[in-house]
Amino acid sequence: MRSVFSVQLPPSFMHHINFISGLTGLPSSRVKGTYELLEEGMTVPFIARYRKEVTGSLNEEDIISIQDAAKKYKALEERKKTILKAIAEQGLLDTALQSTIDNCLDINKLEDIYLPFKKKRKTLAEKARKAGLEPLAKIIMSQKTNNIDGVARNYTSPEYIDNQACIEGASHIISEWISEDVNIRGHLRKSCLKGVFSSKLVKKKQQDAIKYKDYWAYDERVSKVAPHRLLAILRGKTEGVLTYKIEVDEAFILSKINQRKIRPNSPTRSIIEEAIKRAYKKSIFPSVENQVIKELHEKAEDASISIFNKNLGQLLMSAPLGEKPLIAIDPGFRTGCKWVVLDASGELVEHGVIYPHPPQNKSRDSLDTIHRLLTKHSLSIIAIGDGTAGRETYELLSQHLKDVKLYMVDEDGASIYSASKIGREEFPDHDITVRGAVSIGRRLMDPMSELVKIDPQSLGIGQYQHDLNKKKLQESLTQSIGICVNKVGVNVNTASPYILQYIAGLGPTTAQNIVAYRESNGPFTNRKTLTKVPKLGKKSLEQCLGFLRIKGGEEILDETGIHPETYQLAKKLVQQSGYKLAEIVKQQDALKDVNPSDFITENHGLPTIRDIISEIQNPGLDPREAALEATYDESVRKIEDLHTGKILQGTVSNLTGFGAFIDIGIKENGLVHISQICNDFIRDPAEKLSLNQRVTVQVLDIDLSRKRIQLTMKI
Repeated sequence: MRSVFSVQLPPSFMHHINFISGLTGLPSSRVKGTYELLEEGMTVPFIARYRKEVTGSLNEEDIISIQDAAKKYKALEERKKTILKAIAEQGLLDTALQSTIDNCLDINKLEDIYLPFKKKRKTLAEKARKAGLEPLAKIIMSQKTNNIDGVARNYTSPEYIDNQACIEGASHIISEWISEDVNIRGHLRKSCLKGVFSSKLVKKKQQDAIKYKDYWAYDERVSKVAPHRLLAILRGKTEGVLTYKIEVDEAFILSKINQRKIRPNSPTRSIIEEAIKRAYKKSIFPSVENQVIKELHEKAEDASISIFNKNLGQLLMSAPLGEKPLIAIDPGFRTGCKWVVLDASGELVEHGVIYPHPPQNKSRDSLDTIHRLLTKHSLSIIAIGDGTAGRETYELLSQHLKDVKLYMVDEDGASIYSASKIGREEFPDHDITVRGAVSIGRRLMDPMSELVKIDPQSLGIGQYQHDLNKKKLQESLTQSIGICVNKVGVNVNTASPYILQYIAGLGPTTAQNIVAYRESNGPFTNRKTLTKVPKLGKKSLEQCLGFLRIKGGEEILDETGIHPETYQLAKKLVQQSGYKLAEIVKQQDALKDVNPSDFITENHGLPTIRDIISEIQNPGLDPREAALEATYDESVRKIEDLHTGKILQGTVSNLTGFGAFIDIGIKENGLVHISQICNDFIRDPAEKLSLNQRVTVQVLDIDLSRKRIQLTMKI
């Protein structure tokens, strides 16, 4: 292993590093080391956990920001190459222009620089240029000729038969020059960013735009427009029910351009003013406005994806019940409630259907069936899906089963799993109703292991996800899953291939190979045995070993998150304590007298040593909390049962940039606006709340026509 304190990059990379540092706000010293590790193909979870000395203990979010900034830099450099080649082929590339392009770090400015060199379409300016009117345009812009009419007569042609036609043609060329002015476009961009973004209802579209009512007459400073509002308006525009625009002080901007381009007492002022006005209205403003809207859209996308990722991370890190046998019920009215019995490892034992609700109303028979199953299998836990008939099923069972723990389980995505390829592979001999109930039960046991089988976009935790860049969203969500899975770690002898594939350095193929090897050769007894797994190379092994746990194996340290590359160091620490390794595990104060500084080496600093000590004392510690039983207000079954001032217990079901949605036990979720979460000022609801968190709320307002419930936590 190379020294983690001597990471160096060639000087040619420093421009790159400085760009990333500026974009992320992270010190260049940390960026440099992290960037090199990423370039070597190391994964984000591995870098964050096992290369803290190189990164300065950057977390996964910071490392991802470096990774994203590096991609933007590379895309910028590729665009520069394309532009330089195009200009060179025209024979117009000189040293000064190349230097300007080489040093440009803004993609918008880069495109502005390239604008005059782009191939022109059949515009009025191009037509005038081909007719030989460019010299006349230059004379007009020189602003020295008092008799421009007389000069214009020298440029007449079949296309431009008199002096006025020639002047008009030349003014189109001037408009093109103005529209390609980098400085003018830059200043207008700044004005747009300080302007007002507004939206309006398209006439006669009121009936189709009820859900966009908040945006029928909306305006706000561009810099203040919240990402969710922008995405909503853009969707309304796509659906043809809203229009939008950026409002700026046009007269002021035109006067500034005139001051820059027209000299005092200019004899051709009126011609140039008209050309400027035309350029502004037909070219510059529409182009820059679209550019700014595109930037805002990209930022809104990034913000929405970020919220989606946070929600997904919190959902994956939801409290697990653990390996305990249980009954899982997928509720329903007409088709009945599908039940399954699962053993402690989540394997299906038996299944069936009960009909406790209308129209069958066989509640007595249904309760007898559940009693029989509880007794037969010595069970005391029931998982109930929170969808249709979930609340009714919970209330029936809670009234008659006093010594049984009832858990309501978020069943978003369970139906997707039931019909998926994974569901069919796991239960080829059972229909989707059985698979759905199994998914609910397993989700209670270990939410992460079950949720990784489902497309995150089916879990009901995002917002405007269908309006986002599909590739960017999928890549980001996949990375988020990987971070959570590696944070917890997996038991390599029990993990499914669907969760193994997210371990650092692995993928679908190697995950399947691990499971196949395990099934053919029996459980892994130590991490070294993983070297025998087909197609699991040296690089992948380095990345994955620390996140794969082996319980009850030949090496105690294999149960921990300590990487095998530091086993020797870990054993030295134990030796210093005077304990044996088997004795020291889980003894909180066993290493209290060990000084971490005494073990610093060229390759291992304090962060690594402290992590080793923590892992020895808490091997395989699950960072997730314990699952909680369900609780509901029995007086509230539907939105009509609510009233202003009512206090309720609820569960955070979704977080957005503007607030939190709360499950209060009825079909409609209530919204706690960000301003109603606490008395302190917060920028993000996630500062105070997390998914599945239990909260106490009070009803502020009820809009029955729109099925909206406003809640507050400031009680």
